[in-house]
Amino acid sequence: MYFVLLQREDLLVKCTFFLGVLFYLYIYIYILIIIYIHIVPSILIENRNPQDTLLSKITTRSKYYLPILQWIPHYTKNDFYRDLLSGLSLSALFIPQGLSYATALCRIPAIHGLYTISVVTFVYACLGMSPQLSVGPEATVSLIVGSGIAHQQAQQKYPFEPEKAAAIASMTALCVGLFTFALGLLRFGFLDSLMSRALLRGFITAVGVVVLVQQFIILLGLSTLSSEMGLSPESTTIERLGFLFSHIKDSHLLTSSLSFSVLGFLFAVPILKRFILKREYRFAKVIHQIPEVLIVVIGSVLACCFGKLNESGVEILGQVGDGGDDFHLPLPFPTTPYLPSGADINTVLINAAMITIIGFVESIAAAKSFARRHNYFVSANRELVAMGIGNIIGSFFQTFPAFGSFPRSKVHEQVNPKTQMSGLISGAACVIVTSFLLPTLFYLPTATLSGIIFMAALGLLHELPHDLTFMMNCRAWKDVLLMATTFFTTMFFSLELGTAFAVLLSLIITVRQSSYPRITILGRVKETSYEFRPIHDSREKVEHLKDVLIVRIEEPLYFANTGQLKDRLRRLEQFGDLAVHPSEIPRRKNLSYIILDIERMEHIDASAVQILHEIIESYHEQRVRILLVNGHPSAMPLIERAGILELIGPHLLFEDVTDAIQSIEQDMMYTSFPSSPRS
Repeated sequence: MYFVLLQREDLLVKCTFFLGVLFYLYIYIYILIIIYIHIVPSILIENRNPQDTLLSKITTRSKYYLPILQWIPHYTKNDFYRDLLSGLSLSALFIPQGLSYATALCRIPAIHGLYTISVVTFVYACLGMSPQLSVGPEATVSLIVGSGIAHQQAQQKYPFEPEKAAAIASMTALCVGLFTFALGLLRFGFLDSLMSRALLRGFITAVGVVVLVQQFIILLGLSTLSSEMGLSPESTTIERLGFLFSHIKDSHLLTSSLSFSVLGFLFAVPILKRFILKREYRFAKVIHQIPEVLIVVIGSVLACCFGKLNESGVEILGQVGDGGDDFHLPLPFPTTPYLPSGADINTVLINAAMITIIGFVESIAAAKSFARRHNYFVSANRELVAMGIGNIIGSFFQTFPAFGSFPRSKVHEQVNPKTQMSGLISGAACVIVTSFLLPTLFYLPTATLSGIIFMAALGLLHELPHDLTFMMNCRAWKDVLLMATTFFTTMFFSLELGTAFAVLLSLIITVRQSSYPRITILGRVKETSYEFRPIHDSREKVEHLKDVLIVRIEEPLYFANTGQLKDRLRRLEQFGDLAVHPSEIPRRKNLSYIILDIERMEHIDASAVQILHEIIESYHEQRVRILLVNGHPSAMPLIERAGILELIGPHLLFEDVTDAIQSIEQDMMYTSFPSSPRS
C-alpha cells in the first residue's frame, strides 16, 4: 500500500513538473510573439535605383539646384492667392525701404533701390529655398556700401557725382556676387558659424545705433546744418552724437513734427493690430494685413503735395529716375559694371569681402531660423549660390549689394507666404511702380524715408535684450565682453574697422580653439582592476596609475590641432591635469608608459601623422614606451604607412585599454595613488 502511494506521489510530481514546463514554454513563446509584433522591422536601403536613367538623375538633381522646380509643379490657385496677398503686403514695406536705403545709407540715386528689388527678388524666387526670407536692400549692407563710397570720396577730397557713386555701388555688388557665388560653389556654407552670436549681436547692435543716430539728424531737419558744421559721411557716431546735443535747439520745427508723426504712426499701428487680434474682432485679420508703411508714404506725399511743405523747408525726394515721361523703363539696359576714374579697386574689394561675410552670416541665420520654425530644409551652400547669382546679375542692371533682411523677413512671415512666389510678386509690384508711378514719388519727404529706416534700425535691436539677458544668466562673461568690444569699436571708430575687428576676432577665436586637440586623461575606478574612466568625471572614484599615463584623443588630428599635442601631453605627464598651472611643482615623476586611446580619432592627415611620429620618437629617447589602443579603421592605414607601428612595435597595438594594462603588468609591478588635489 505504501509503495502504491509512493508511485502515485512520484507521478503527481512528474505531472506538476511537466505542466510547469509547458507553462513557462507558453510564456516564453508569448513574449517572443509580442516582441516580434512590436519590434521595428529592418529595411534595406539601396544606394541606387536600378531603374535610374540619365534623364531621371538630371530631373532629380535639377530640383535640388533649381528649387523653383520643387514647388511650381504643385502650385495651386489657393497658393497663388496667399502669395499675392503676402507679396503685395511685403512690397508696401519693401519699396519704401529700397528708396530709403539707396538715398540715405548708400547715398546714391533712389532709382537704384528699385532696380535692386526688381532683379534680386526674381533671381531668389527661382534659386532660393526659403519662402519667408526677404532678399533685397538690407540696412547693414547698405550702410557699409555708403561708408565705402564716403571713404573713397574722402581719399579723393571731392564728392563723386551720383552716377559715379552708383557705379561704385554696382561694382561692389559684382564683387560681392562673385565672392558669395564662389563660397557656395566651393561648399563653404559652414562658415555661417564663423562669427559667434555674441560678436554678431555686438556688431548688429552697433550698426543699429549708427543708423539711428544718422537718421535722427535727418528727422530733426539738421542735415544741411550738419554739413555746414563739418560733419561728413566719414564722421564717427560719437561726433554725430556731439553735434545732436549741441544743435538740437536748431531743429526744423515742421520737419520734426512730420518726422515724429510718422514715427508715432509706425509705432502705434502694430500695437493696435496686436490688440485687435487678441480681442478677435470680426475684421481683425483684414486689419492686420493693412500695411502701415504704405499708408505713411501715401499720406506724407499727399500732405507735402497739397500742403506745399517743401516750400516751408521740408526736404523732399525730388525727381526719381530720368523724369519727364509718365512711363519709365522698369530696368536699365544691361551694361558691364565699371570702376569710375578716381575710385580705388582695393577699397572696393575689401568692402565687398566684409559685406559678403556680414551679409551671408545674417541671411543664413535668418533662413535657418525660418526653416526650423516651418519644418523645411535649407542648404547654406545653395543660399550662397542664389544670393551670389542675384548680385552678379543685378550688378549689370545698376543695383547695389543685396542680402536677406531679418527684420523685413519677420514681417513677411507674419503675412503667411506659401512659396517663393510671394517674393517674386513683390518684385513685380516694384517693376510696376518703377514703370508707371515714379512721378508720384516726387513729393515724398526724406523725413518719411528716414522714419522708415529708423524703424528698421530699431528692428536690429530687438534681439539684444534677450541675448544679453541669456548671457548674463549663463554668466558667459567672455561673450558679454566680446559683444561690448565689438560694439564700442564700431561706435568710437568706424563701421569698416568694426566689421574688420569682428571678422578678425572671429578668425582668431576659431583658430585658437581648433588648435588645441581635445584629449582626456583616463584613470582606474577604485576597487576594480580593469575599469577605466575619465579622471574629471569623478575624482573621488577614479585614480591615476603609477608610471602609466592613459590618454584618449577625442577628435581627428590635422595640421592645425596637432602642434599643441606635445605640450598638452607634457602637462599631463607632469601634473596629471590640464587645469594645473605650468608654474606649479610637478606632481608626477618617472613616467614609463603612455597609452594612447585613438578610437575616436577617425581621421589624421599627413602633417599630423608626421608630428605624432616625432612625438613618439622624443618619448622613446626619454625611455618612455608608447602603446596604441582602439585604432580607428579610417586612421590606421596612414599611421601604418607613416611607420608608426614599426616605430612602437606591432606588438604594442591593442584592442582596448585593458589588454594594454595587462601587457604592462607583465613588465612591471605598479600601485595606484590618489588623484592630485585641484589647485
